[in-house]
Amino acid sequence: MIKVSIEDKKYQLTRFQWKVLSAVMSIPLGETRSYQWVARKAGSPKAVRSVGTALRKNPFPLIIPCHRVIRSDGRPGQYCGRNDGRKERLLSLEREVLKTIKAQKRGIIQQDS
Repeated sequence: MIKVSIEDKKYQLTRFQWKVLSAVMSIPLGETRSYQWVARKAGSPKAVRSVGTALRKNPFPLIIPCHRVIRSDGRPGQYCGRNDGRKERLLSLEREVLKTIKAQKRGIIQQDS
């Protein structure tokens, strides 16, 4: 079992930052939303840059999918403060997973018994 203490500085985020992370949790698998969309959803439509800051501080990047947030011009933007291609790879992987799930539902891919 993993024990998380909210008193750990790593988890001490502002109310707005937690709202950002909550908004990001609502983005479906394989889909993306803009930083501006997240800012609106978090209740501060002009706080686009603050959304990026909140996502960079995401203490649970494997659980809270900040890689699904992209720039309004369609470019990926940073992931965990870096431009190293991880965001694009994660999005590509999610899309492949969705294709497989949809194919299984249509009976194209046989499931193991």
